[in-house]
This record gives sequence, structure tokens and C-alpha cells, in this order.
Amino acid sequence: MTPERRANFQRLLRPRHIAFVGGRDATIAINEARRRGFAGQMWAVNPKRTELAGLPCVASINDLPEAPDAVYLAIPAGGVVAALQTLAQMGAGGVVCFSAGFKETGDVLAEQALIEATGDMALIGPNCYGVINYIDNAALWSFEHGGWSPGYGAAIITQSGMFSSDITMSQRSLPLAYMVSAGNQAVLGQEDFLDVFADDPAVRAIGLHIEGLQDIPRFERAALRALSKGIPVVVLKTGSSEIGSALTVSHTGSLSGSTELYEALFARTGVISVTNPSQFLETLKFLCVVGAPKGSRVAGFTCSGGGATMLADYAEKIGLTLPPVDPAQEPALTALLPDIATVSNPLDYTTPIWGQGDYTYPVFAKAIAAINADVAVLVQDYPAAGLDASKGYYQQDAAAFGRAAKEQGLPAAICATLPENMDLETRQFLIAEGLAPMQGIHEALNAIAQAATWAQARARIAENWPAPLLPAGQGGALEMLTEDRGKDWLSGKGVAVPKGWSVSGEKVAEAACEIGFPVALKMMSSLLAHKTEAGAVALGLGTAKAVNAAAVQMTTDVTNHAPKAVTDQFLVESMSPPPLAELIVTLRNDPQFGAVLVLGSGGVLVELVGDAVTLLLPATHDEIEKALQSLRIARLLAGFRGRPKAELSKIAAQIHTLCQAYLQERATITEIEINPLFVYPDHVCAIDALLHRVVAS
Repeated sequence: MTPERRANFQRLLRPRHIAFVGGRDATIAINEARRRGFAGQMWAVNPKRTELAGLPCVASINDLPEAPDAVYLAIPAGGVVAALQTLAQMGAGGVVCFSAGFKETGDVLAEQALIEATGDMALIGPNCYGVINYIDNAALWSFEHGGWSPGYGAAIITQSGMFSSDITMSQRSLPLAYMVSAGNQAVLGQEDFLDVFADDPAVRAIGLHIEGLQDIPRFERAALRALSKGIPVVVLKTGSSEIGSALTVSHTGSLSGSTELYEALFARTGVISVTNPSQFLETLKFLCVVGAPKGSRVAGFTCSGGGATMLADYAEKIGLTLPPVDPAQEPALTALLPDIATVSNPLDYTTPIWGQGDYTYPVFAKAIAAINADVAVLVQDYPAAGLDASKGYYQQDAAAFGRAAKEQGLPAAICATLPENMDLETRQFLIAEGLAPMQGIHEALNAIAQAATWAQARARIAENWPAPLLPAGQGGALEMLTEDRGKDWLSGKGVAVPKGWSVSGEKVAEAACEIGFPVALKMMSSLLAHKTEAGAVALGLGTAKAVNAAAVQMTTDVTNHAPKAVTDQFLVESMSPPPLAELIVTLRNDPQFGAVLVLGSGGVLVELVGDAVTLLLPATHDEIEKALQSLRIARLLAGFRGRPKAELSKIAAQIHTLCQAYLQERATITEIEINPLFVYPDHVCAIDALLHRVVAS
């Protein structure tokens, strides 16, 4: 974002005056500005009306008393470009363009004209709900809205207008700082909002609803900048299904990329990725109210054995740990508890002392001190209205728990087993006590785990800051190299390949004798991407006669399957010894994300188990080693059932060398697929390889 547009965005966000241009929709927006408590000047523009929602109308934008800081524009699409030109010429700050009928309908030219007309103004939309500033009480918004702020909170940017509205209406008490419905993102995209809000002192976390990003490198820079400033970013990415992707294109004009690529981007930048709206809000709430814990060790408390079990079961499932109580502290803790209580973590402190802060506070304080934890959680469901005569007891325990956690310096949460069992008054009370009011055991523990992972990712990334993503490569006509030529390229880059010769059909037996039996025989053709399915591969051939027979058989099989692919050129290779494991390694250029590395279980396991991890390049040796460790096949590499172990550091180093070679030559070599890559204790060998390159013009 240019300095001029950045300054204009601040005018739009904190306007002294707002001009509402339109009719019925502008009337709604005027009422929403009043609902938010906007105290500045408001003007209305409509050539056919005398007033809008009680505001006297001027006939045209040129009749406004001065250049407005902010404009709400809700007129037919045909008049938008002219209106923007006028606003830009008079020096307006920014525009919320509610008007639709641009890229989302396929009218790319109309949207380009809109962009050009905007000039240096800040424009949100078109086809959006607008922006709400909960800190300064300003709103340019198209629908009835709710939400609240204690003076800090989350900045949320969505691509869906209705979803943003739904969030403002949610019964979660998420502290809000700003809400932006980005729409088509013609001028300002999610990357811009992320970059700006990372600088705002009122913002404690940023939430993004993403259907598709427009500029991956810019997003990476903005997300890493937020990470460096200690602002967690939580993303709900939609559009991963085939149907969801199609709807995304028609809804906002965005292109939804591969789920795996987005997840790789989020992991690279420390972004927390969630899978549903409830988790989105609960994670943001936890981060905004109490911040991220340093680690994943939990001190749990309940007044119910069932609650303790549910807490322990799910915590273990998602990788949270519940450290035991220090044995030296057990006697003192036992003395504070009723006889029916058992010292443990989670601790069920039982009903005899429930709701009596003078008794429960010492228990909480002693237990937290005796458990080496990073975060504390108390499970407590609150009674419904009309059944809440005992509510004061709940609040006593909550206050006692919060006091004890605060004294130990731990972020702490009160968690209702069922999301609906925590009313508004209770949520507000807990936030005032410095406690995160979490709704649902799974949601609460997921939020804690994700917040802890964010803190650890921030420390890890700070130690080894990622190199910037590379721009996507240029397109062009491609050709597939035959396997022998591809392996020549790999061998020249330091990747081991089996000993082999490329010969004509009449010389296959001679080549096999020179190499030494057993051998593999493969027909070479640029039209044979999948040789096994075409019958163009024979393995474990032990005699010259068998090699000749296999060559004759291949010619017949390939002719039946793909007659244009048949050739008289063959690759004869020595059979490699059995490996510890087989990997698939793919390097390719994605038009959005640039260079990509995919590692996974190779050979016949590729489609059978779907065990793979995606990294965006450039990636470090350590990131590749960590990716290998994350695969299910890593158990084989670790010496499964007494087998030799692979030196993962050496294996990662060889894959890293291949990545570097690919990055240096990806202008010509566009894709590499090695499957399988045999893994041995201290090296790898490319058994089969498929390379594509740009055809020379």
C-alpha cells in the first residue's frame, strides 16, 4: 500500500465525516453509523430525495461541503466509476463500495475501470458490507450489526459479507477492534488489511476468512510482519472442496488454491489455521483476552469427575500435556481438599468446597504452584436464566481461580462443557477478571493448543527467518524428458541414480551383461509418463535371454496401450537393493505459490495412504528434516522393528541440494517427480524420475 493510500485508509477507518451516497442501502448504513455511536458529521447524497434517515440530501457529490474522509457508496454499478472519479478529484479519503456487478459477475473490465478511477483513495469492495471501527465508534456498514469492544480486540477481515455480519451477532463475547468485509478486494486486499492492523495497538489478534489470496508473496510478508510484532493471525480458509471452489469463483471472483499449498503457507508464516467458524471465534477470543501460553502444559480443574475425564481425554488426543502434581506438594494439597477428593491433574476438587472462595482459592493456588504448567483451565457450566440462584457461587470459584492463576503468571480460562452454558453476563464478568470465557471443551482445548503452537512457531521462525517466496515462473510449452535424460540431469546435480545405459533394442542384452544381473528394463519415450501401466517396465531380469524377451514383449504391450509411444530406445539399469523406505519427491511451479516441494510415502503407497507434506520454497534443511519426521513413513526411517535407521539429517541435506538445483534452473526445468526415491541409511537413490522442461523457442 502506498503511503498516500495508507493515510487515506486511516481517514476511512477514523473519519471526521461520512458521506452516504445512494438510497435505501445508504439509509441502512446511516442507521448503522448511529448504532455504532458515530459522533462526526454525516451527509447524504441523492438527486431524487430530500432526505435519508433524517439527513438532508444534496443532489450530487460535487455539492458536498468538503471532501469527505469516508464515503459509503451504494448506487448502481454503471455510475460507480464516475462517482469515484469525482471523489478522487475532490480529495476524499476512502470509500466503502457496497455496489455489486463487477469481477464477481465476470465483468473484469468494469472492475479495472473502478481501480483506475479510485486513484490514491482507500477503497473497500466492491460487493462488500464495509467496515466497523469498534474502538473509535465509526461504521460504514450495510446491515444491522452487533459486537462489542472493551478497548481492544480482534481485527477481522472476511471475504464473505454475511459471515462478517454473523460474527458481529455471535454469542461468544469476542472482543472486537475492527471488522472488514473485503468483497472483491479490487483495491485493498487482505494482505493490505493484515499489514495495517498489525501496527494498531488496539489489535491483539487478527482473524482472516480467506476464500482465495491474490498475492501470495505479499501475504507472506504481511503475515511474517504480524508474527514479528507478536500479533497472532488466525485463518479460516474455505473453498477447499470441488463445489466450494466453484462457489468461491462465482461469489467473489477469487481463485481458490490447493488446500495443501495454503496450509504450507500458513505453517511457513506461523498462521493459525482453523477449520470451522466456532473454532475461529474461540481461538481469537482466547488470544485477545489472555494471550498465547509459552507451552502446551495444562493445569486442569473441575468440580466433576466426568469433566475431569473429558478434559484429560481430549487434551491427550490433541497433544496437550497434563503434568502430574509435584509429589513433594501432595500432602499440603491433600490437607486443603475434602476427604473424597484425589490429588491429580486434572483436579476434581469436589462439591463440598465448591463455590466457597475462601476454600477453593487455597486449593487453586497450591495446585497451580505444584503443577509445572503453562496455562490453567477450570471447567464450569453456568445455570440458565431462571435457574441461576446459585450463580454467585460459580463466580466465587471463577474469581478465586483467576486470582490464583494471575499470581502464578499463567493465562487462564473458564471452559463450559457445552458452548451454550455460559451466558452474556458471565462472559463479561470473566473477561473483567482477566479470564477467557471459553465455550465448549474441544473448542477451548483446541484454542489453547493452537495458541501454544503459535508461540512456539514464533520462536522457531525468529531463529531462522524464511527467505522470501519466489515469484511464480513463466509459462510456456513443455516437453517431458525421457527417464534416461532426466536421470542424467539429476546425476549432474549430485542425486544418485542406478547404474544404467540407454541403448537400442538390439543392444539391451549386451548392456545388461556389462552392468551385471539382475537388471531393470524400461522403454524410453517422451509419451510414456506412466510406463508401468503401459507395460513398458520389466524388473529383476536375471539373464540376457530374459532381457531380450522383455524388450520384445514391451513393444507388443506398448503398441496395444499407446501405439504412438512405442520406440526402439531402452534404459537398462542395475536393480537397486531393498531400501529402508520409499519416498515420492515432487518439485513443481505453482502459478500462485511459486516453487513447491512435496514429500510423501512413495511407490505403491502414494495413492494408498496419502501420506504427504507440502513445503513452499525456498525451504531450509531443518524444515525439510522436520517435514520428513512428520510423515507416517518416518517410523520406518527411525529403525522400525530393529531395522537400520536413516540419518535424517543426511537425507534432508540431499533433498535440500536437489531443491537448490531446481530453484536455480526452474526457468527451464519446470517439474521434477521422483517416485520412488529409495532411502538408505545415509543416502538416497532416484529409482524412477519424470522431468518436464520448457521447450526452447
